[in-house]
This record gives sequence, structure tokens and C-alpha cells, in this order.
Amino acid sequence: MEKKMYPGGILQYIPFFYVIWSDDLLSVSEINVVQKAIKQDKGLTKDEAATLNSWLNIKQPPADETLKNWKHIVSNSKVRLVESNTYPLTTLSQNVVCHYYNECPFNDSLKYIEVNLGIQPNHYNHLFDVEVDHEITSDYYDASEIDTILKGKHAPVIDGFRAALDKPIFAWDIHRKKEKFREIVLKQVQFLAHKGFGAMAYPQAYGGTGDMEGYATIFENMMYVDGSLTIKFGVQFGLFGGSIQKLGTKKHHDKYLKKAGTADLLGCFAMTETGHGSNVRGIKTTATFDKTSDNIIIHTPGKNDNKEYIGNALHSKMASVFAQLIVNGKNEGVHAILVPVRDEKHELLPGVTIEDNGYKLGLNGVDNGKIWFNQVAVPRENLLNKYGTITDKGEYHSDIKNPNKRFFTMLGTLVGGRICVARAGLGGAKMSLTIAIKHALKRRQFNDSVKIQEDLLMDYPTHQLRLTPLVASAYVYHVTLDKMMEVYCDDSQPDKRKVETQVAGLKSIITWYANNTIQECREACGGKGYLIENRIADLKGDVDIFTTFEGDNNVLLQLAAKGVLSDFKAEFNSAGFSSVLKVLAKQLSDKLSNINPMYSNKVDKEHLYNPKFHKHAFDYRTRRLTYTLAMRIRSYIKKGIPSYQAFLKVQTHLLALGKAYSIELAYRTFADFAETIKDEKYRALFEKLGTLYALYEIRKDAAWYLEQGYIGSSKSKAIRQRVERLCTELRPHIDVLVDGFGIPKHCMSAPVAN
Repeated sequence: MEKKMYPGGILQYIPFFYVIWSDDLLSVSEINVVQKAIKQDKGLTKDEAATLNSWLNIKQPPADETLKNWKHIVSNSKVRLVESNTYPLTTLSQNVVCHYYNECPFNDSLKYIEVNLGIQPNHYNHLFDVEVDHEITSDYYDASEIDTILKGKHAPVIDGFRAALDKPIFAWDIHRKKEKFREIVLKQVQFLAHKGFGAMAYPQAYGGTGDMEGYATIFENMMYVDGSLTIKFGVQFGLFGGSIQKLGTKKHHDKYLKKAGTADLLGCFAMTETGHGSNVRGIKTTATFDKTSDNIIIHTPGKNDNKEYIGNALHSKMASVFAQLIVNGKNEGVHAILVPVRDEKHELLPGVTIEDNGYKLGLNGVDNGKIWFNQVAVPRENLLNKYGTITDKGEYHSDIKNPNKRFFTMLGTLVGGRICVARAGLGGAKMSLTIAIKHALKRRQFNDSVKIQEDLLMDYPTHQLRLTPLVASAYVYHVTLDKMMEVYCDDSQPDKRKVETQVAGLKSIITWYANNTIQECREACGGKGYLIENRIADLKGDVDIFTTFEGDNNVLLQLAAKGVLSDFKAEFNSAGFSSVLKVLAKQLSDKLSNINPMYSNKVDKEHLYNPKFHKHAFDYRTRRLTYTLAMRIRSYIKKGIPSYQAFLKVQTHLLALGKAYSIELAYRTFADFAETIKDEKYRALFEKLGTLYALYEIRKDAAWYLEQGYIGSSKSKAIRQRVERLCTELRPHIDVLVDGFGIPKHCMSAPVAN
């Protein structure tokens, strides 16, 4: 093909026009930037300016032959793109002109375009020849500064904990025998307990610092060592010790809490049963008060009524057992009782049977077991009686008269455990992302048979699209979980039902996110990701269970949705659904049906990147789902369908609402946090991460938004393109972003990442 040569004034713009037309993504605002540059370029003739402006007509884009001609002109110049240059594309353009005309003008108008369009080398390095040696990452941001922002006020605790992990006892290894693995994990737990980390959330009088927020932050850092350590640690100090702290009174604290915090008293948390997993209210184990002996008799009534999947079951000497408390023939509901299960010789006590659950998909360093009780008697004082007690006269008493409210108050005290599970899952996702991205920044594959070197995996747009939104999500969820624990620990807000609703939804979406992320990272590393030595395989097995323990995600999302429906005021049982509808009638009325979708076809960058648009989109989805769900339930009940059956018919709708509410909550929390960052440079980075998260999530629900008429087809397409554009814009900083997670070097043992 005979190539057309242009005068120098036009030629210097050719690389820019080739880049901006190569992806067919040219918005009005971007056209305005280029037009302004042309207008202020005093070196252009009127004819040259007219030609350049004619190429900005989106209705008549340059023909394919023209684009090919531009490509030939640049290629034949033999000029290479040097990514390390301060203004790579401007310098490339200057050198192309220099080749053909022996003049090398540095044009500030071109620099203006490069800066204001935010064009990064990885947007276009596939379009030109690139220098063989080029930087894999930018040093514009400092990973330690990002880590400091994420740690916030918890920096002393996190830094101290990370330093404590730099010991041979925490060296990662492959373990094939569960018994040996369990002994190693037990020693790790005891080591951390003796360093004061186990009791951190307990009052100072019992060896702690009362820092529940700090305690939660160390969970994701523990995942960098091993998932089994994380879970066994959580069972011992969070569930067993936490039940004593939150459900017991001073007599229990004085007798047991300090020993639990130092791991001198190993315990387990016996709530789940084989026949009743997520349905705690329906558990069958009984705790019958015997007035004659002043004892409580713990009993497993049926074969499938045993406690199931109980962590620490084989190492523990005591169990915090949840059972139906029966006093004077009346069932007072589920309560927790401390039940010794082994003696000083570590032999089972009479009436207690414990069996090993055996090998699992993951977490084989945790000694999960099944427990049966056969008429086991414990003193009345062993009832954890903060919310319900048995008096010296043998009568039941509780300051919370409503049994439903009492039940949810007791469970609400353990919401912190769900936050910690979500944080552990997030830690697994961060570890996997760091491994996969560091691998992608050194692994090369494929070229166009002309280039000397192959391309880095991380330079492929598909690889960026696979991993970069997941990195953005990690930042959003980190900030959100920090905020949730802060709210949960706020003693000025004694009613925990609202935060319980919020955490139920967040635990669900974050643990699902963690599992999906780890799988994506495994695939992104190919066969290397499948090797156990590279850690992702273990993380995959360990984090998988997070979606179902501490509450099955599908059940928790329904809890979150019901919380939205009732404005966090109703108690949810089969008799309470009608009251939910009464609240809805007042809340929603007709105002939501009158909301009209805004900007359904608005596609400019300023709008799509605006947090107001993101918040409105998420809010609209949550409100619309709430309104239509309420109307469906009301319609079923008007037809005479019992309220419980009506809720069963709309379960999928409940799940959609729970997820929508949780995503909106996460985004709003992160957006509010980003506004508080004082350093303008880092605030802009966090805002960009928030934008990517928002558009990525809106894109995933594009079908719903299209059905509702909230967005049009052109806007849906623009959102998809903007997600891809944001991924490439963040490409130069991706290494710094994963380093910003703060994973200690002594924990980065995966060979593929080093």
C-alpha cells in the first residue's frame, strides 16, 4: 500500500490520533481536549488545523485505510516507544517527525493532550514497537504510604503483629498428615496467646487491652501465614473466649476468661448441629435444670442432634454449648452453658463422646469434630447468664422479656465473629492477588513475531480486566470492614440489630468475592497456581468454607434483606412477617414508584466517574428491589397465602435485595473514607479505585438496569469500556497497589511471586 505522507504539523499528531481511534472510545469531553490543544497550537496552519479537526468527527471516523496508513508511517520510522520517558507519546511523536523532517519540536499542545486525557503507555504500547527494557511498574505512588492509610489508627497493633509473625514457627510448609499439622497450628496459637494477641479484645483485668477493632485487623494478616491458624485462633479466643466475655457475667470472667486468653484453657464453641446448621433457634440439644441437684443436664436427644463441625473439639477441655434451656418444664429458648469435656489427663469425661470429622477440603490444621452429650450434669453457675439466668430459687429470669428479642440480642453479641471471617477471607484474596499479579509482572508469553521480547501477562488487557477490579474491591472491602467493626464496638449504640443486618450481608458478598478472586488468581497463574508450593491451592481450599460457616451466605443475605424491609426494627419469625409489611407501607408508599431513572443515555467520562452517579445507581437498585419485593409479598398475603409461605416464594428476590444493599453499603462507606484522605494524590488514587469498583458492580447488574430503563444500551456499552479503560490506567501502579496491602516479605513464600 502506498502511504500518504503528511506535513510535519499534522504528522506530529498522527500517533495521538492513532491511539485515540484504536479503541473506538472517544467521548465528547475527550474531543474537547484535543480540539483545545489544536486551537492553542500556534505552529499549525489553518489547513493543518482543519484536517486534524475533521478527524474528530465521531459520525465519520477515519477510514480503516487511513488508520493503516498512520500505522505504516509510525512503523517505518523505526522509532520505538520508551515507556520510561516522562511524556512517552509526546516524545514518540517528536521522534517520528524528526525521522522524516530532521526537526524534533517538543510540542506542549501534545503534552496537554497526553496529560489531560490520562493516556498511559499501557493503553497503547501494543500499538507501537516498545523498548526491550521497560519498567514493569511506576514509582509515582509509595506502597508504604498506601499501607499506612489502610492501617489507620491500628498501625501499632498491625505492625507489632506482623513483626511477631517473623519467627520460624510461622514458616509455611506442606502438611500431609492432619495430626502433625494440628499440633503445629496449636503451638502457633499458644505462641500468639503468650504474646498477648489472643486476649487483645478482652478487658485489661483479664489480660487484654479491650481492643476488639485491633483484634479484627490481625485476622487478615494471619491468613498470610495459614488459614488453619486463623480459624483455630478465632475459635479459641473469638468464639469460645468471646462467648464467655459477651454472654457470661463477672463470675465467669474471673474464673475462665484470662485462662482462655492465654490458651491455658482450650475450649470450643458448640452451636451447630448435624440436623440444624444455620437454624440456631431450632437446635435440639437440651439443657434441663434439675432443681434437686441444682445442676443443668446437657443431653443430645437424637442421633443427628449432635454438635457438628466443632473447631478445637479434639484439643479442648471445655465447650461453650448452645442448647434449649428448660426450667420448670418450660423451654426458655437457646442459651449457652459451659460444659467440661475432658479432664486434666485429656481424657473424655463421662457422658461426652467426641469424634474426629476427618480430612476436609481445607483447614486440615483445625481439629473439627462431632460431640454428643448423654445426660451430662454441670453446675447451675455454668450457665452464661448475662441475658437470662436461673435464680437461687430455681426460677428463670431475664430483663429482656420478649424471647425473640432475647434470642437475637444473644446472637447479636457474636456479630464480631462474622466480621473476622470476612476479614480472613479478604486476607486470602489479598494474598492470592499479590501472588498472581507479581507472577504476571515477570511472566512473559506470546509476541507478534516481530518484537524481540514477549509481552508481560500484566500488559494484556484481558489480564488487567481479570485482576484489577478485584484489587479495587479488596480496597473497598478493607475500608468497609474496618468501619463495621468500629460501629459494632461503639458502646454508645447498644442496639446491634442494624449492624447485625449490615454485617450479615457484607460477610456474604465478601466471602463470595474472596472465593471468586482466589479462583481467578489460580487460573491467572496457570499450572504454577495449581502447585501447592505457590500457596493459592491452599488458600482456595481454606477459604471455601467461609461461605457457609458463621452463617450460610444465602441465609445471611435473606437476613440482611429482611432487615432492609423492616428498617431494622422487626424481629423475624413466622409470626412477625405481617408487622414487616406494616412498616413497609409507611416507609415506601408511592414515592419509590415515582423515581425516574436519570441520564439513561449519558456516557461522558465526568458523569460515569462521578460518585453521585454511582450512589444514585446503587440506591435506586436497593430501593426498587425493596419496593417490588414488598408489593409481591403483599400480593401473596392478599390472596390468602400464609406470610411464611409468601416469603418462601420470594427468596430469590430477597437474595437480590440483600446483595444490592450490601454492595451499596460497601461503596458508600469507601467513598466517605476516600474523602477523608488528606493527601490529594492518594485521595485521587482511592477515588479511582472506588470508581472502578462502582462501575464494575453496575456492569455486573447491567441486565437489571437495562430492564428497568435506568441505563440505555449506549450507556451500558460505555460503562463496559470505562471499566476496561480504568484497568489500563491502573496498570502502571498495580504492583504498588498489591504491595500496599502490606503483606510482610517473610510471609510471601510462594516461589512464583518472588
